[in-house]
Amino acid sequence: MHTDAVHPFGEHPHWSESFYFNFYDRAKDVCGFMRIGLKPNLSIKEMFCYFMMPDGSVVGLRETVPFDGPGLAAKGLKFEMLEPERLWRLCFTGGMERTTDRKAKKSHVELDLRFEALNDVFDYRSCVSGRSEEVSSKVASEHLEQVGRLRGRLSTGLDDFEIDALGERDHSWGVREWTAPKGWTWLTCQFSESHAINLTKLVVEGDVVDAGFIFLDGKNIPIVKADLNVNMDFGKNPMSFDMTLHDRDGGAHRVFGSVMKRVVLQFKSHDGDLVSSMNETLSRYNTEGKTGYGIAEFLSRTE
Repeated sequence: MHTDAVHPFGEHPHWSESFYFNFYDRAKDVCGFMRIGLKPNLSIKEMFCYFMMPDGSVVGLRETVPFDGPGLAAKGLKFEMLEPERLWRLCFTGGMERTTDRKAKKSHVELDLRFEALNDVFDYRSCVSGRSEEVSSKVASEHLEQVGRLRGRLSTGLDDFEIDALGERDHSWGVREWTAPKGWTWLTCQFSESHAINLTKLVVEGDVVDAGFIFLDGKNIPIVKADLNVNMDFGKNPMSFDMTLHDRDGGAHRVFGSVMKRVVLQFKSHDGDLVSSMNETLSRYNTEGKTGYGIAEFLSRTE
């Protein structure tokens, strides 16, 4: 059953509940992504909020703060559900670092956006069962996705933008250890208000799980298999990718992607022995003469 509510806490130390949003305003060339993660059994909340700016700079903040209850607020970032499965308000007020050419300076940032859903919530359980469900159990196995339109205002001190963008939200809960999988690829793209794609390819010790959907003409069509090829540079940063998405209705969707901008985040295991690196990229997608944009996320564990 779909739900936007915070769930009863599990007993595992790394039980987590995560709320994530992203957007890209094509006209303004502003991309944002943000997350609040609840880890009550470790007595912490995790948050990050980043904006990739038109001049190539990155404005962002990442913090871990003490757990103060199940509210979706941390370090100036707040998510407020206004209507279940349809409407959210995203706000931030506070200081962030603006990084340009490896130099950083403080900026006062204010964000006020509304996320309005364009499709029905998609539950990844529509794609995974049996062995795939078992493999996914260490990576927040309960997983909802939804495409939306985001409108509002972003001020970064130097710039003020009226945002009108397409994007996606993600809600997941269960055991989450960033270094548990060997890696994952999570691809989101919005071609228009009525056409979008979502794919997760999860790799856990030799097992691979594919999940996601094609949103087309008002319908979510589950993906049953994805043939994906990712091209890396010498630093093992993703640069481009191509894929064929096979949906449950028998359709095959050929998609090409290229990375435009990126933010790289590092995650350490609780004991500090393992490190995973996550490329959160703004990417351009092409399929059947259509061009779209969205976040392409690549997580890989350092062996």
